[in-house]
Order: sequence, then structure tokens, then C-alpha cells
Amino acid sequence: MNNPDGQAMMPARSSGVPSRMAGNRLLLVAAGISLALAGCSKAPDEAAAPVATASPAEPAIQASTDPLIMRARALFAPIPLNAPDLPGNPATAEKLALGRMLYFDPRLSATHSISCASCHNIGLGGADNSPKSAGFHGTRGGRNSPTVFNAVFNFAQFWDGRAKDLEEQAGGPMVNPVEMASPKAHVAEQLAALPAYRDDFARAFPGDASPVSLANAQKAIAVFEATLITPNAPFDRYLRGDATALDATQKGGLTLFIDKGCSACHAGVNIGGSMYAKFGAVAAPDAKYRPADDKGRGGVTGLASDDYGFKVPTLRNIALTAPYFHTGSEQDLAKVVDTMAKAQLGQTISKDENAKLVAFLKALTGDQPRVMMPQLPASDANSPLPDK
Repeated sequence: MNNPDGQAMMPARSSGVPSRMAGNRLLLVAAGISLALAGCSKAPDEAAAPVATASPAEPAIQASTDPLIMRARALFAPIPLNAPDLPGNPATAEKLALGRMLYFDPRLSATHSISCASCHNIGLGGADNSPKSAGFHGTRGGRNSPTVFNAVFNFAQFWDGRAKDLEEQAGGPMVNPVEMASPKAHVAEQLAALPAYRDDFARAFPGDASPVSLANAQKAIAVFEATLITPNAPFDRYLRGDATALDATQKGGLTLFIDKGCSACHAGVNIGGSMYAKFGAVAAPDAKYRPADDKGRGGVTGLASDDYGFKVPTLRNIALTAPYFHTGSEQDLAKVVDTMAKAQLGQTISKDENAKLVAFLKALTGDQPRVMMPQLPASDANSPLPDK
């Protein structure tokens, strides 16, 4: 979704990535997850819903005496192969299928032209490679859209942490006047006007007297987004005990990442996403990276001590998600590394150190989700018209 959001770093106010690895393990197969974003040629009855199957076992963490692997294991954890459960929102095949459709359906927006996938493109690292995404009638959001990939492992959502989880986050852009701009009543009206969606919601939320609702749409989208994880990055394989998964340059970058203090903020399974931090903890960055009028977390809490604090971004798949910072103002990952070293750590790093750190960051790219475009319910003469 077109999130007017972003990220940076500072002393922790919150910490720890939620441990939600156990429970229902849905493997998305066949029609569920298979990249075909240019379009689906299957007939509607062939585009079957994702099904629950036996999930692959999580790879074992191999015994190791390698000093660098042991240091890394104390700070980081590999992305699991299986999607984690969402507390209070159990995954089912029916809910997952509905969430996948809603994620790609532009009719959730007032103009029927913007979907969650518009700003969180599955083929672009879960982001959109734009400094600030286009929303209602082309209006640009206030912040860069962060990746949806692995967002389930973040302790809060949006750059300023104003949503506690994926479910709460899913509703924000739909009703935001700058983004999808749909009044709450319009979302339910639009969905209820489509007979196929009425049936899909009833199957996904059995026993609910009024299953077609914005709240249930948020639940279904959250279940789908929780499956958008990227395991098996070289660094994941390294953490599990394969000492050959990183080359010498990447290992040098990992060593620097730990020794210079990057891992003080970027740690855990998501290598970030587990705390707030002030962008400019040591030295204020250039105004193009941190404009004075965006107070970040301070704009949510009203506390001056939170000014310019942002949710520390995940570094997972960072090589795929340029441009960077909450402003989307830097395209060059090497310049980002230099900027963060100065602003957060008060250090000037050499070109060799920069190259090693960038090489390590590129080792954080995992297997990308493979998602088949769903067949969406057709509009008809009774369907609400888009905003002109």
C-alpha cells in the first residue's frame, strides 16, 4: 500500500523481535505463490485458492566453532522457511486466498486504480523503487514506502511505528486521503457489491454475522502479507552453519558491521525492525536525508525526545529496495553506508570498509516470494463507480 512512511536510527525505546515462529505453517503452493505478475492466463476455475500442505521442516542450526559464525549467532537469526502465525488472526487457506485477492485489488481505492501491490510490488523487493509513491489522483505520499517483505518480523509498522502490526497497518492506506482515499464505508460497500467477494468473506470468516467488513479485509490482507518472507539468503545459510555461504569480502563486511556498532540497532531476525532510533544520533545528516519538518516518532508521541526517531528499517533485501531513507532521497547504497556511519556512529569509513559493508548487505537478499496474480471478482452494473 502507498505508505507515506520511512525509517532511521537512535537509542532504543523498544527492543526485541516478536517470537512468533511456532504454530500454523502454511506453505503457499501451486496457485497460491508462483510469480506471474505480468498476468495470469488461467481461467477463474483453474486459479484455485492456496492450500494448506505439510510445510518443509526448518533447517537445523549446525554445530560450529567458527568464531565469526558464533558472534553472528549471538546477534542475528535466520529468516524461517515458514510464515509465522499472527496472534489472534489464525491463517486458513480461505483467509489467505482472500487476502491475496484484496492485496492486488485496486477497487479498494477510491479511484479503483491503486492497490496494496501498487506501492509494495512483489517484483520490486516488496517496495516500488520510487522516492515517494503516487496516491490519490497522483498525490505523492510524505515518506518512502518501506518493503512489505519480512514486515511480519517488525515490532511495529510504518516508519513512525503508528501501527502495532500488519493488521492495523493494512487499514491505514485504504482510508488515508493522500493514498487510496476510500472512506471506511466505501471499502465494505465496494466489496459487498461483488457476489464472489461475499462468498469469499463468508468462507474466510465462518460464523461471522457480517463477514464483509473493513476489519475482516485487514485481517485477510495481514495473513497474506505475513507469508511474504525471504528465507535462504547467503547470510541465513551462514548463520545455520555453512561457512562457505559468505565470501571473504562479505565476511569482512560482517565483521565491520559488528565491530563498528551497526548491529546495535540492526540485529535480530530482520536485521532491524525491533526498535526506534534517532536518525542523527551523533551528527545530523544532510537536510535532504532528514528534513526538519518530519519529526518521525515525535509526530506520533508529541515528545521532543522522540523527534527524528524512526523505526530502524530491516536491512533484508536492501540491495533491491532503493531509493533509501524515509525520504527516498538516496539511490546509492554505498553513500547510505557512509551517511549512516557518520550520522549514527560518528565515524568516517574507508572506501575498502565501505565496499566490504556493501558486499555484506548484498548477502542479505533471500529467496523472493513467488506470487501468482489472482483472478479478481468482476464488477457489474450494481458495483460502485470509481471516484472521478
